[in-house]
Amino acid sequence: MGNVMSVCISEVRGTKKKQIDKAVLVKDWGIEGDAHAGSWHRAVSLLSYEKYEAAQKRFAEAGFKALQPGDFAENIMVSGIDFAKLPIGIRFRCGSAVLRMTQIGKECHADCEIRRLTGDCIMPREGVFAVVEQGGEIRPGDEFGVFPTVAVITVSDSGAKGEREDKAGPVIVDVMKQMGYFVGETHLVSDDRQPLADLMAQIADENRAQLILTTGGTGFAPRDTTPEATTDIAERLVPGIPEAMRAYSMRITPRGMLSRGTAALRKSTLIINLPGSPKAVRENLEAVTPALTHGIEILVGAAANCAVSE
Repeated sequence: MGNVMSVCISEVRGTKKKQIDKAVLVKDWGIEGDAHAGSWHRAVSLLSYEKYEAAQKRFAEAGFKALQPGDFAENIMVSGIDFAKLPIGIRFRCGSAVLRMTQIGKECHADCEIRRLTGDCIMPREGVFAVVEQGGEIRPGDEFGVFPTVAVITVSDSGAKGEREDKAGPVIVDVMKQMGYFVGETHLVSDDRQPLADLMAQIADENRAQLILTTGGTGFAPRDTTPEATTDIAERLVPGIPEAMRAYSMRITPRGMLSRGTAALRKSTLIINLPGSPKAVRENLEAVTPALTHGIEILVGAAANCAVSE
């Protein structure tokens, strides 16, 4: 989680951005009153405050004037998040506003004042751009953090044929929305190992979600191959998550030991297999959701991997 350090706009393109006390973000447009707002992929520019501070120190040592927010033509400066390390497509939330990152860096203007005076401009390599998916207001001091996107996949032969209602998938959607996640897509597929593996790999490889939650296919039946499909495409396994879910379930029923669900990482996406029962889905999510957001922030590079002091 980061904090908004400054908000800047310029009313005319080519002029220096100035600080304002509050920004109004408009859906599918950008910041109200900013000349760079519009129906395009670079409506809002973001910069990490730590990168700004490092540049300010270098410039001061070289004898150049002190930098001010807006000097790099950024709209929003945030501390605690290294934007350039995050995957394209990731979402951020600040209050009610939601932004989606669309581009990292850009070509520097030939007449950029900072580059002309100092020989360097960090925006082309450290700045990122976003579009506004949900409007709201942003002020300096506001919390600003990753808004994880989740994909929900129900695995069921009878469900895919329309012979049984999917009840577990909607439970996951409801719980994750309450937890502050953005549900980007839902799927209802058959218990076919290879197509399921291909779907999960595609979602991860295209950065469509930071979290994939499957439900179903984790038992002993011959067609229950969700864990195998997951390990087929895994780059790294996360054994602690299914261990925690089974331990939690065992406190409720000894049948919790029969779940074969696994968890794995592929690129910047975490995949977790949940049981097929709506009741078990809720119980398993209760066991793991308190730690999920921090784990995802570490995975995508938005948080440091540090131990909690005793």
